[in-house]
Amino acid sequence: MSGATPVTWVLLRGLTREQGHWGEFPDRLRAALPGAQVLTPDLPGNGSLHALQSPTRVEAMADAVRATLRAAGAKPPYAVLAMSLGAMVSVAWANRHPNELSRMVLINTSLRPFSPFWQRLRPQQYATLLRLALLPTPPRVREAAILRATTRLITHDEPVLDHWQALRAEHPCSTRNALRQLVAAVRFRAPLQTPPVPTLLLCGQRDALVDSRCSQAIARAWQRPLAVHPAAGHDLPLDDADWVIAQLVR
Repeated sequence: MSGATPVTWVLLRGLTREQGHWGEFPDRLRAALPGAQVLTPDLPGNGSLHALQSPTRVEAMADAVRATLRAAGAKPPYAVLAMSLGAMVSVAWANRHPNELSRMVLINTSLRPFSPFWQRLRPQQYATLLRLALLPTPPRVREAAILRATTRLITHDEPVLDHWQALRAEHPCSTRNALRQLVAAVRFRAPLQTPPVPTLLLCGQRDALVDSRCSQAIARAWQRPLAVHPAAGHDLPLDDADWVIAQLVR
């Protein structure tokens, strides 16, 4: 519509991940939504904010994102697309300040009390995550393990690993901050009632990290639409960016 205010999309990543892990997705989203502003703020402890201490409450992470956007001169309302821990941040934001969000898209997230812990983090990943958290691991081996756990459709992984390894070297997330983010995710409890913000849920059927039934449970509880990718994994924007963008445009 002529004269309509351009939409500001805010993209939030998950546990220990930063804006650089979006790869080409923000540029592709800008191309698909002409006139939209696409912002990719980091959570405290990650990326450009890796030197800060991560909060142990999701609500504090949401407040930090809001402060970052205000400092950048970006004014609400925002449309939020968020993954995993970032999606929890979006839910906390929508629950406390719904007037600041025009819509939110939640990707492969899980929320207490809608799903049991063994669905929120698949048991087959426990050993890998403990090893990465507690034992010295070469950066490329670490990133390769994360890539295996979070994607299903990546066929040329060397460029991705090169990029992720460079991100880790430039902005290392400390073990302490990783654990603090995990504590925040575990203790967060979503509202039983749907936050008063239009919401779409997306999930990958082959997510090896978070069971896709978690997104299904949220969609049922909140009576919100859900789109399921039949072949993708946890990192849906990396596995199939075109599919994700098609859901937003639709």
